Amino acid sequence: MPSTDVLLLALTLLAALGCALIAGIFLAFSNFVIGALARVAPASGIAAMQSINVVVLNPGFLGLFMGTALACAVLLLVAVWHWQAPGAFYLGVGSLLYLLGTFGVTMACNVPRNNALARQDPASLEAAGFWRAYVASWTMWNHVRTVAALAAALVLAYPLIWFPTAA
Repeated sequence: MPSTDVLLLALTLLAALGCALIAGIFLAFSNFVIGALARVAPASGIAAMQSINVVVLNPGFLGLFMGTALACAVLLLVAVWHWQAPGAFYLGVGSLLYLLGTFGVTMACNVPRNNALARQDPASLEAAGFWRAYVASWTMWNHVRTVAALAAALVLAYPLIWFPTAA
């Protein structure tokens, strides 16, 4: 049976990788997906994003997104319980960056916007105005959660490098 140190090391590595993968997914959206959708007719952009928001709710993405949140929650508890241990500060900060800056922002900012978009009729007269505002605000919050996920990955990786027996 693996020791607690080995399990903590594995969990930290998985959390850091999960944060990095989520950051990459969100970066792709900020960098070119939303930009491409904003260049087409609003009705087409709305319909495409509505479809994306349905398709993204799949076991692969949700497993990664929620699994990383769970790993970070466990690491946060470990960090609090073992605050004096080398690397605990980084485990706590990295976990909070993901839990608040990525998971929290997603739930508080991006999901409500997606839900409002789901109620839009792409062919309606008000849809074009809604779409412009949606693209601007959704993308801004997507930038926030992208940076938070990347920062979380980097901070969680730090104890793996400098305190490998403590992570």
